[in-house]
Amino acid sequence: MTDVLSQHEIDSLLTDMTSGTVDVDDILQGKIKKGDVSNYDFRRPNRISKNQVRTLQTVHESFAEVFGYYLVSKLQTLVSITVTSVDQLFYSEFILSVSNPSCLYVFDIEGTDGSGIMEISPQLALTIVERLLGGAAETPAKSRTITPIEQAVIRSVVEHALSDLRNAWRSIADISFQYQRLEMEADFVQVAPSSEIVVVVSFDVNIGLHTYLLNLCFPTFALEDVLARLNRQQVTTSVIRQTPSRMRENMEIMTHQMAKTYLPILAELGKSSITVKELSELKVGDVIKINKRINEEIEVVIAGKRKLAARPGSVDGKKAVRVTRELRDDDLVEEDITYKMEE
Repeated sequence: MTDVLSQHEIDSLLTDMTSGTVDVDDILQGKIKKGDVSNYDFRRPNRISKNQVRTLQTVHESFAEVFGYYLVSKLQTLVSITVTSVDQLFYSEFILSVSNPSCLYVFDIEGTDGSGIMEISPQLALTIVERLLGGAAETPAKSRTITPIEQAVIRSVVEHALSDLRNAWRSIADISFQYQRLEMEADFVQVAPSSEIVVVVSFDVNIGLHTYLLNLCFPTFALEDVLARLNRQQVTTSVIRQTPSRMRENMEIMTHQMAKTYLPILAELGKSSITVKELSELKVGDVIKINKRINEEIEVVIAGKRKLAARPGSVDGKKAVRVTRELRDDDLVEEDITYKMEE
């Protein structure tokens, strides 16, 4: 992004030229180094200053952090979201950069006459749907149009993202973002004139080992009043002040989601080993001796982790185990990775 002169810098430059400290002829003749002069394209004016860009980045970093916590609790896997850039583009340039097919979620910017766009790559949308439906999503999905059922599954995630976005923006303005519709083709989305400058905030969404794209597009005409009030120091302080409470809220959400998670439990009565010859000679009535005595404890494995010691039995005619204690590190016997009988 081209650097933008502040009003103070412009006034200083005009004062120097008026007083003779800086001569226009010196600039034209190259006596002033090229690095001291920045080109300015009047056909593509920058609508927001560097300080406003930093403020927008701070706001959306807060959004990325909170929304990332939500995805962790919903998808039950490692998720991190980072802001990669805050750019000013013509709306036509943004539309040309959108992949086909794509997931373009149009939302109303309440209190203004404009609408924004949340662009989610099809791979990200399909990965979220697969995780929400119990899949592993270990391999990135191929880009395709999402089905109506998949649209219904992911809509709640998008609406929650807009809620988190509203909370992040509260540090500078009381603006609500309301879900409007989903479009698959960029040509059918017209939230601004082609020549209008829009602010595009880009994110990298890391789910497991894979990285996906997410973009937010805001028309500058819809945010003129807000942009005029942007102050980086104010936003930074507000975000820091909100972080502890937001952290506690997200921890409660994660705890609530994890409390309802089902875990597989396996109670192993014992194990043994026989030769292939012995296996081939087995017949009805033969007995295979296992490595556990009848009065020994057995181990209970939860989600693949050895956690508890128990004793086998039955309840109402069904096999059951009674937990006797929590396993300790010294319960392991290195030779066969079984547990010793409690003294």
